Amino acid sequence: MSDTDARREPDAIAWPPSWPRVLDADFGPPPAGEYRATPEDFQVAEVLDFAPEGQGEHLWLHVEKRDLTTAMAVRELARLCEVSPRDVGYSGMKDRVAVTRQWLSVQLPGREAPTGLAEALAERGIRVLAEARHPRKLKRGVHRANRFRLRITGPAVADPTLEARWARLVEQGVANYFGPQRFGPDGRNLQRARSLLARGWRKRDDRDGMMLSAARSFLFNEQLAERVHDGSWHRLLPGEVAILDGTASQFTLETPDAELEARAARLDLHGSGVLWGVGGSVAAGEALDREARLAERYPALCAGLDRAGVRLARRALRLRLGEPTLTRGEGELWLAFSLPRGAFATAVLRELIAHPTL
Repeated sequence: MSDTDARREPDAIAWPPSWPRVLDADFGPPPAGEYRATPEDFQVAEVLDFAPEGQGEHLWLHVEKRDLTTAMAVRELARLCEVSPRDVGYSGMKDRVAVTRQWLSVQLPGREAPTGLAEALAERGIRVLAEARHPRKLKRGVHRANRFRLRITGPAVADPTLEARWARLVEQGVANYFGPQRFGPDGRNLQRARSLLARGWRKRDDRDGMMLSAARSFLFNEQLAERVHDGSWHRLLPGEVAILDGTASQFTLETPDAELEARAARLDLHGSGVLWGVGGSVAAGEALDREARLAERYPALCAGLDRAGVRLARRALRLRLGEPTLTRGEGELWLAFSLPRGAFATAVLRELIAHPTL
């Protein structure tokens, strides 16, 4: 880090950050509410676009786990099968205080699973729903979406604006913030990332890349917060890199025309922000100027990511809620919706309720 960088970037980033909500302008701050009081209040199911082939050296298990992180489940499966955790595959990381359904794979070349594996997993809170063989290990990020079912309680349930807030999110989409779990308790992952990047990132200090991810996620949220603040988060700017909803397809817009604006209004297209890294940005005009301002505000973080060699990528600024439903009960409210992989249900909840963890 140069002396100039050290002077221009603060020694610490204030936590929690005050990233603005979309709905505050029309509805005011959200009412207080509770969520995830028990694991059953936060249910998640991975959605894959394919099924195991039925043969191969990898055993795939569709599991339901309660009050366990994915990493905990991976370690249990590896221990019971007497393999290294590196031989266990998964697509997405799931929260601990939840009931989650996802696929895991374990490499067992030339041998069957240990006798009583399902029973042993069940004793540890992991229920096997299905199993099949497949030629390849389950890779990170191959699931298409996550389906959520969330229970809300507290004063928010009786608030007269809550259903109007929900309807607006369904119609207009949700600001695609990275959730607080990405940054760790009190933002400690981000502070560790700053220290690590300042002295030079090394794989041995961050084997899973969590610190790199925390830094990139923070920078993305800062971009999105600026767009939410000025009301452009759901519109297309000159030079914007647009992302087609539900796909990885993207293209640069010189000047958005009426047809493209109409597609954005229908949630077919979303603007995007940069996930910082090496490689030239394909944004132009006003959109590129905004990315440059990010580097001016956080030069040490951006320079550290460049030195780490992480590749530049992009992320949609907005989410469409898939198959959204709201159901009322006695003193409770249930939300159900799908989000693409990498999106956070907490981005939805923070628009609807006020809670210390959001």
